[in-house]
Amino acid sequence: MTATTTFALIRHGQTDWNAALRIQGATDIPLNDVGRGQATDAAAPLSAFDWDFVVSSPLSRAAETADLIAADLDLAVRHRIPGLIERNYGPAEGLQAGEELEALRFPGGFHGAETESAVAERGIDALQQLAREHPGARIVVVSHGTLIRLSLERALERPIGSIRNASLNIVHHHPAGWNLHVLNGETPPT
Repeated sequence: MTATTTFALIRHGQTDWNAALRIQGATDIPLNDVGRGQATDAAAPLSAFDWDFVVSSPLSRAAETADLIAADLDLAVRHRIPGLIERNYGPAEGLQAGEELEALRFPGGFHGAETESAVAERGIDALQQLAREHPGARIVVVSHGTLIRLSLERALERPIGSIRNASLNIVHHHPAGWNLHVLNGETPPT
């Protein structure tokens, strides 16, 4: 018998930079009041399942989201995992759509940014490490939209699309691979 580890992958709540459509990346921008409300609201769909503990990215927007969810679910936040930090967009961080951002863009990325492949590998490595250390566990992971999307696309070998703030995404990891159960709060198409 092999253990299946279940992950609830939750993107942090909204920040002022999200609201202004600025690229955040690895810049540590805190939640705003809307984001705190989203984090609190995220606990309701999570409460329909049994979870063992919570982990998060160490960036404050993810850490605070994790703390709020954990408090509502009466769970412990066990780790802040550096591998779950958002993609580093380099000089594109803080920019909005416009000439300055377009000058940094090239097909598949931005000059000076972490590659999509490196982000996906880092995210998958962090999840697989959790699965090795806690086989069969049910873990709430609070991270970032691009990291979650790229990790899921790598694991499932298909496009996923954007991940909404504080939305529920559930994936199962087992020795034969990955299965997506919920995407942005809905059952995904097969």
